[in-house]
Amino acid sequence: MLGVDHPDTLTGRINLALAYQTAGRLVEAVPLFEATVTHCERVLGPDHPHTLSSRHNLADAYQAVGRLAEAVPLFEASLTDRERVLGVDHPDTLTSRITLALAYQAIGRLAEAVPLFEATVTDCERLLGPDHPDTLVSRHALALAYRAVGRLADAIPLQDADGTG
Repeated sequence: MLGVDHPDTLTGRINLALAYQTAGRLVEAVPLFEATVTHCERVLGPDHPHTLSSRHNLADAYQAVGRLAEAVPLFEASLTDRERVLGVDHPDTLTSRITLALAYQAIGRLAEAVPLFEATVTDCERLLGPDHPDTLVSRHALALAYRAVGRLADAIPLQDADGTG
């Protein structure tokens, strides 16, 4: 009724793709995310918050299906774009930073992952407080990254602080 380019149609497409992903129907989710990015860029522009979220969601979907070679550059672009458009302290920017760090860790680029995790923990503590769930998750992810690179002395206090021992 509204047409393929109507903002409500785009929102519906985004929600459907997210539902497919949540339900584990990634074969259906990925092409829908790809189409949504294309439509959002064309209709809303490259810097619109829905476009930025759509690109990030596509990167998540690529990672979920093991297409890390495609996910990582999208995560990198997502972080750069969100920092530029939304600012470094925006919650979506923090999300982009930690998901990029996790993607780097997944492909063995730990030297790049650790500083992103460290920055995320610092910013989460500053913006959200030391006990916020996002801060705890970020701290735990950093501890795991420290363990992966053999920095056990740095990992232990983080895990003791977040109760994961």
